[in-house]
Amino acid sequence: MKLSHVPAAVVFDMDGLLFDTEALYQEAFTRAASDRGYDMPFPVLLAMVGHPWPVNRVQLLDHYGPAFPVDEFGEAVRQHFISLADTRLRLKPGVFELLNVLDELRLPRAIATSSKHDTVQRHLAAHALHGRFHAVVAHGDYAASKPAPDPYLNAAKRLGVDPQSCLALEDSYAGVRSASSAGMTTIMVPDLLQPTGEIKRLCAHVATDLHEVRGLISDASLRRVA
Repeated sequence: MKLSHVPAAVVFDMDGLLFDTEALYQEAFTRAASDRGYDMPFPVLLAMVGHPWPVNRVQLLDHYGPAFPVDEFGEAVRQHFISLADTRLRLKPGVFELLNVLDELRLPRAIATSSKHDTVQRHLAAHALHGRFHAVVAHGDYAASKPAPDPYLNAAKRLGVDPQSCLALEDSYAGVRSASSAGMTTIMVPDLLQPTGEIKRLCAHVATDLHEVRGLISDASLRRVA
């Protein structure tokens, strides 16, 4: 696969794309459930990937029933996750290398995530990534969360770039649907979820990792120069 042109900007998802956090979230959910005597089936965990807490809250109540102490459970998940991330937060392969290429090409970039701003800032600080993104669009910055296009449209607006000129990088179904409906060229870099037929149709490409994405952008840049 080749990019037809160098994007005017790149918009990144965060969890599962920049940071290897989805497995930590799954462990946090499983621990919180076990602490309270509940099983946490894997399909329920997968259904929550890429969604903000209000959406996952509804899914949990649908699964466990209205008597489930969902808000207490959510706080327990948050505390477990913070504890896990303090010692086990890892970058996904290729993050620094891709950001370095974007610096060389002077391409603006943003984060569009379902996480809260304090979580984003904590993660960026843990890996000295402050200043590597020109905008952060997080929970609370848009009317409708992924899979609605709002997060990606907001990111493009903050960067001052037409959404159709942006490249979006995602790992979740909700994120791919969001970026695609915003009109962005979308590349999926799978983490826990493998692309379905529908998701493949919404993507320009499914990449192995961010190293591959870096290569695609670098190749497009070389062809532009030539």
